[in-house]
Amino acid sequence: MAVLAVQHIRRMRGGAQGQLMLGADDHVYVVKFQNNPQHTRVLANELLATRLAAAIGLTAPEAELVEVSEWLIANTPELEIDLGRTRERCRPGLQFGSRFAGGLMPGQVVDYLPEEQLSEVKNVAEFAGVLALDKWTGNANGRQAVFVRKPRERRYKAVFIDFGYCFHAGEWKFEDLPLRGIYYRNAVYREITGWESFEPWLTRIEKLPEETVWTAANEVPPEWYGGDLREMEALIERLLARRGRLREFVEAFGGSDRKPFPKWGNPQEKSEPEHWIDPRWSASILGRVN
Repeated sequence: MAVLAVQHIRRMRGGAQGQLMLGADDHVYVVKFQNNPQHTRVLANELLATRLAAAIGLTAPEAELVEVSEWLIANTPELEIDLGRTRERCRPGLQFGSRFAGGLMPGQVVDYLPEEQLSEVKNVAEFAGVLALDKWTGNANGRQAVFVRKPRERRYKAVFIDFGYCFHAGEWKFEDLPLRGIYYRNAVYREITGWESFEPWLTRIEKLPEETVWTAANEVPPEWYGGDLREMEALIERLLARRGRLREFVEAFGGSDRKPFPKWGNPQEKSEPEHWIDPRWSASILGRVN
């Protein structure tokens, strides 16, 4: 069952031009529309990859189908897509909704933490797990996350957001380049000492029942990928076949010039301070994506 959108809150930044909206279930969602400027398949990618993230135990927002009515669009001037020289109204119907981190009364949500706080994130070990997921799904974008903490809490928890460029966005292909699908700061990988640091997520991917993946794919509305079921089936078959090469993809990143795993094979080795920051990913992303 889809969640009915009942109120527009504000526009989000970012290429997909998502909108923050209140659902009839009293939850707030970042809603991406079918006619977003990136590609309609971005919605399919978001739902499928988020379901897979949940299946292997990663921290990602709840994902829902969100129904946006023609009436709400007609009566909300902000619900439009900026195409540069022209603008068009958001398309009514089923959209992708990602529950907004923190909900209606968030404690504190940030997209950047100083290095000393980044190393203290409650679930920083999950960055190894989401790296495995991004390599499996061929994420063509940088890994994005926000950090959430409740009032009176000291430590943040990472929430992994924006899976729209998995499967190479609208192209549904896999380009396995070492620096694709990674977080822009090495600090989150610093405590990785070997394959054991990727557990339990790596083994969960490798042993994930095929029916779990097919069930997630069947949840995707056909209008989000042009209604061609054969293309969806081909994507899932390739995705399942890739699990046998997953460790190869992780090793390619580990052996890259980024040198992301300084403690690999030697957990007692001290890491050098982090200096490397890719300027492509250093811009603020809070509110831009989810």
